[in-house]
Amino acid sequence: MKDYVNFLGVGVTPITYPQLFELVDKWIADKSGRSHHIACVNAFCCALSLQNKEVKRIYNAADITGADGMPFVKWIRFFHKTPCDRIAAPDTILQLAEHAKTTGYTFYLFGGAPDVCIKMKEYLEQRFPHIKIVGYFSPPFRQMTEEEDQQIVDEINALKPDIFCVGLGTPKQDYWIDTHLDKIKGSVLIASGATFDFFGGRIKMAPEYLRKSGFEWVFRLFGKDFKRLWKRYIIMHGLFVWNFSLQLLGIKKFKVERTSRD
Repeated sequence: MKDYVNFLGVGVTPITYPQLFELVDKWIADKSGRSHHIACVNAFCCALSLQNKEVKRIYNAADITGADGMPFVKWIRFFHKTPCDRIAAPDTILQLAEHAKTTGYTFYLFGGAPDVCIKMKEYLEQRFPHIKIVGYFSPPFRQMTEEEDQQIVDEINALKPDIFCVGLGTPKQDYWIDTHLDKIKGSVLIASGATFDFFGGRIKMAPEYLRKSGFEWVFRLFGKDFKRLWKRYIIMHGLFVWNFSLQLLGIKKFKVERTSRD
């Protein structure tokens, strides 16, 4: 397995789901050790990392920096001749939920509006009758106090979830994961973004053919969140394409600085 592919200084990990399952099984075997981070990185994330060095550091420090988006997956498969699956949060959570049929993974949901979080829980329990969701929490929109944060961390550690879905939006969820990897023990934290809205029914997912084509962003752009997403999909994607073209031409260099918590 190739260590990473450089997208504007973010090292994206080519990985397949069987390889991912193997790593997750190994990580959660030690419930007393630190938690691990699966970052799902797309063009917006890479463009954001150009402006936000802390976000870039967090992505490059993740245990897996997965390719969230078919253009990344196709690029890695075609130009690097490396097997790679799409590690988008919705896909990853569904894959892990299915895999839990044999492994018994337990899940915790952290994020979304209160009704959306509950509906996501109900959706997963209906789709996967075997799933064990040991807890869920919709945090307040404001900054939590240290006491509130410690209380929820203590609750999570008491429940010992294997898979911990964090849906706070980018980059808030990335900051939260980075500051809680050592506080929460023995879990795998997944930056889940809009997954809560998809599974909770607030917004519709793109049809499968669009998701596989690489044009899912068009479906999302012209959905109910246009006012919030137009900058992401027009300006930030344009920023990514421009800078990635400069990278490919050798006009501009972007260095990947991978770090590890181990």
